[in-house]
Amino acid sequence: MSPDVPLLNDYKQDFFLKRFPQTVLGGPRLKLGFCAPPYVYVNQIILFLMPWVLGGVGTLLYQLSILKDYYTASLSGGLMLFTAFVIQFTSLYAKNKSVTVQRMLVTDILAEEDEHEFTSCAGAETVKFLIPGKKYVANIVFHSVLAGLVGIMRDRLIQLISKLQFAATVLVASWTEKKQRRKTTATLCILNIVFSPFVMVIIVFSTLLSSPLLPLFTLPVFFVGFPRPIQVWPGAVGTTACVCADTVFYSQMVPSLTAALQTAMASGSLGLLLPGSHYLGRFQDRLIWIMILERGYTYCCINIKGLELQETSCHMAEAQRVDEVFDSAFEPEEYTKVCSLNEHFGNVLTPCTVLPVKLYSDARNVLSGIIDSHENLKEFKGDLVKVLVWILIQYCAKRPSMQENIHKCESKRETPLVILPASNTSPHTKSPEDTDSLNSETFDDWSDDNIFDDEPSIKKKEEKQQLKDFQGTNLPIPGSVDSQRVGDHSTGTVAENSLYKAVMLGYPAVDKGKQEEMAYVPLMDFSCSHSHLLSLPEEWRSNFMPNSTMKELSSLFPEDWYLFVLRQLKCFHSEEKASTLLEEIAKDKVLKDFYVHTVMTCYFSLIGIDNVVPSPGHILRVFNGVLPWSGALDWLTEKTELFHLALKAFRYTLKLMVDKASLGAIEDFTELASCLDEYESDWYIGLVSDEKWKEAILQEKPCLFSLGYDPNMGVYTGRVLTLQELLIQVGKLNAEAVRGQWANLSWELLYATNDDEERYSIQAHPLLLRNLTVQAADPPLGYPIYSSKPLSIHLY
Repeated sequence: MSPDVPLLNDYKQDFFLKRFPQTVLGGPRLKLGFCAPPYVYVNQIILFLMPWVLGGVGTLLYQLSILKDYYTASLSGGLMLFTAFVIQFTSLYAKNKSVTVQRMLVTDILAEEDEHEFTSCAGAETVKFLIPGKKYVANIVFHSVLAGLVGIMRDRLIQLISKLQFAATVLVASWTEKKQRRKTTATLCILNIVFSPFVMVIIVFSTLLSSPLLPLFTLPVFFVGFPRPIQVWPGAVGTTACVCADTVFYSQMVPSLTAALQTAMASGSLGLLLPGSHYLGRFQDRLIWIMILERGYTYCCINIKGLELQETSCHMAEAQRVDEVFDSAFEPEEYTKVCSLNEHFGNVLTPCTVLPVKLYSDARNVLSGIIDSHENLKEFKGDLVKVLVWILIQYCAKRPSMQENIHKCESKRETPLVILPASNTSPHTKSPEDTDSLNSETFDDWSDDNIFDDEPSIKKKEEKQQLKDFQGTNLPIPGSVDSQRVGDHSTGTVAENSLYKAVMLGYPAVDKGKQEEMAYVPLMDFSCSHSHLLSLPEEWRSNFMPNSTMKELSSLFPEDWYLFVLRQLKCFHSEEKASTLLEEIAKDKVLKDFYVHTVMTCYFSLIGIDNVVPSPGHILRVFNGVLPWSGALDWLTEKTELFHLALKAFRYTLKLMVDKASLGAIEDFTELASCLDEYESDWYIGLVSDEKWKEAILQEKPCLFSLGYDPNMGVYTGRVLTLQELLIQVGKLNAEAVRGQWANLSWELLYATNDDEERYSIQAHPLLLRNLTVQAADPPLGYPIYSSKPLSIHLY
């Protein structure tokens, strides 16, 4: 045969050109062998576009938020069904109507098949041409059923393949995995091979019923599970979870993860999205379980679960295998070998993609050589005073009452009377009583013998005397007219000593004979009219410490740093006057004495005045909020806000010590202030067990720091959380493997009541990921530490 012979002759070419568009478009005959009226083609186009129009109506109603998606789907489907019945019954009506259609005699055989004579646009012959109708009326229903669902056959085929993979994995792994091999394994394998037709019948039957394939105790002994919906929960989705301290990490990442999943699902990165599909995400020590609850045309409803972070041996073994599967897929250069095979063939996890998610990376560092360094601890004491000064000044500058009064006081020159702390009075000779007081207020009852306890305790004295109420004394308010008549013994006034005793809340109680050694607090006024804007609260100005003690502590106060911090404030509205006003405030000696008194009292409560540097155990205890007993302890703890500020300063100082040891020394005041500003704005420094730690994570604070102690290794540790966009590796799980293991879990716990925590079916299985799958089940059968509410993801 010559190669020039045409594939189709002229007659067949005309036939093909007519039939091929009709086949592709599904019915419209746009090429006829004769000249037909234009309305024949127009009617065909209208009929062809009818489903598009009906579907578009539903889409438009949904996009305009007039109806919900499920209402629009029902409306569009109902309209299409109604239209189909109208069209078919119209065809029946036209067929039964007696109309004679005359054929036109032509020589073209192809044209003879199609050439008709049309009389009108809506005539019976036109309807019969456009809608040939079904040969049998029953086909109207039968063909619709046949189309449906085809969908059922597709679903069952997917289930059959997944069940066969699951059964093969259970059977092969029972022999190849040494830890899964039992005495009965060989017998079970032989029986499965001999009775393979019966096993196949069980698999097919469970597929037809859409019920899980139940491996008894996860052994290769298969039964048909109880038919149940794919989505079945003992309660509302997201309401059951074993909440713990690590739950907050999953709560924080869910919004960002949901957005990343939306992009991945829309692009097809996660494969076929079906109800009951399961995905597993991995990042550091976190495992995220994702389940598709519902799938619509334009949306997908999911549930996200978080698994425990405290890894057991079984958990660790399976998590390690998950890492290996992901690494072999996403970092192939480390695992690629010449002519290598898939080492993880048969694993229920199939890697899909990586998702960029905003979450916290968790780093734990050993602080040996930092927190136990003598030089670092010596610098710690000096830095603590500076940080206390900075914290208190910033607090006073940012408090709401101060901000409200700034604009009122910028035009006034008021000089309010204030009470000056005892540190500003004439010095007294250090008495033996002062020394005894200091000795009794040291840390003899707060030793470091047991510094590594999880919950350190404080030994307090049994008797505590507090001078809170002065019954039977009619004392005026400090700063009033009566209080200014100091020394006036006329009726209606009080003696000078009585007034000062009233404002000096003291601890411990002082004998009458020794009471005169406490210096009186004279009434003083600020030298700057704006100083009261940065003044400390009145309840913080009370004095109880001996004058000699306060004088010794005052020598540690960094006056140059105090002046620097004041001059750097940006709390006044007028920048032109700000520098002048701050300079005047900085020269106010009365205001400075207030800060000296409060700062050094807090310092004494946290550290004491001994020349010995604090021990690492002391640092850990105070960081945890457990202060040593001293005469200043009750004074400080009674002032809750001041206590928290002092504790905050202590923690900032510890972080400063770690940073200086790691990054280098602080060069000047500007760098120190910048460092403290960063702690204030970008860091939360505190305890992992605090509620504020969880709040900082949920608020997405950029960085978090905490101090701890590892009793097993005997070292101090620092934990740093850093918020950043990182990649989560995601893979798809065999849905039937998950359903089968959950079905066995229900049977074993609820029917067989086998609640042994070390039972066989919960042990690590690197191929089936059995331990992780059990954890991800809904409580009370499983124990995820986080479970989200249903999350709707729009795909388009």
